[in-house]
Amino acid sequence: MTTHTAPNHADPGSRAGTPPTGGGGASPDLDVDPDLDLEQVGAFAQQIGMMLAGGATAAMMVVGDRVGLYAALAGSGPVTPAELADTTGTAERYVREWLAQQAAVGIVRHDPETGTFVLPAEHAAVLASDDSPAAMIGAAPLISGLHRRTERLSEAFRSGHGIPWAEQDPAVFESIERFFRVGYRNSLLSEWVPAVEGLSERLQAGATVVDVGCGRGAPLVLLAQAFPASRFVGYDPHEPSVEVARRRAREHGVSDRVRFQVDDAQSYPDREVDLITYFDTLHDLGDPVGAAAHARRALAADGRLLLVEPLAADDLSTTLATVPMAPVSFAASTFLCTANSLSQPVGLALGSQAGETKLTQVLTEAGFGTVRRAAENDFNMVLEARA
Repeated sequence: MTTHTAPNHADPGSRAGTPPTGGGGASPDLDVDPDLDLEQVGAFAQQIGMMLAGGATAAMMVVGDRVGLYAALAGSGPVTPAELADTTGTAERYVREWLAQQAAVGIVRHDPETGTFVLPAEHAAVLASDDSPAAMIGAAPLISGLHRRTERLSEAFRSGHGIPWAEQDPAVFESIERFFRVGYRNSLLSEWVPAVEGLSERLQAGATVVDVGCGRGAPLVLLAQAFPASRFVGYDPHEPSVEVARRRAREHGVSDRVRFQVDDAQSYPDREVDLITYFDTLHDLGDPVGAAAHARRALAADGRLLLVEPLAADDLSTTLATVPMAPVSFAASTFLCTANSLSQPVGLALGSQAGETKLTQVLTEAGFGTVRRAAENDFNMVLEARA
């Protein structure tokens, strides 16, 4: 993307950064602060250009995923736009423009001598299939969903009101399932369950498990597949997500041991539960303390609570410096997590980057006597709590 640099300083009549007339910007007669470092202005303009390119590319990624372009490019070797269009049953002119944009941001590589494009295998591992351990393509619809709620969020900024989860764009629900499922598949059974002493053995022997805020049910389906002797129930107030979760259970052959119900975090009736889980949901709740207290009452005397949350430090500066996904996490937290919490009673609005100390405070206030960090990876941290 081309950005305009500051005008020549030898021209006394020029004004750096003056917007064109009629564009709704500042007056063309506005003088530029003489103390401005115009090199820094230009560098920051380039940075903003890259951010805008990222937002545009996310939309192009959604299209490439929807019509199967990435999947077709994976392992195909160099192809022309016409060949890719023929393989995917799409229009060559659109494919040609899409490939040009993908080449401009470095997703595909273009050979000018042959007029072909290639998706490197390393890039295909990230974009071509949700089954890859490195898959991130599932996050792209989330960005599209946020864009479709900018007007609603702007109104919420002015009013201070929340936005219920059910009123988000449907692409958000799809994206949350697809992207988070990759992390659960990579870490839940191999890292997180073993990190809690005795949990694997308990699940193998046959335990009762409640998942609060189950969404479309990805973690419970994985657990039910791995531990057929245990029984699982997921609760979520969003009925469309619960319906999808039920379908997922049937598709994976585990509907005999996992069920999904519409209910909220403080109303489910279960008691003497061995394990209660929150997978990236506690920070979304209006009253996380009340929800955790309800979970404590539902647990058996030797039961455990497993809390999976986005990775974050206890202070903003450290989070900004050390969490690679912080830019996306804070955007999603603004649009989704904080807005959802503010739409509910109490409205504590932890946000998705709450950090271990704040989350521990919530659990101890709810009555849990022992809280420890059991595991973490590049995206999540896992806290274990006992009454």
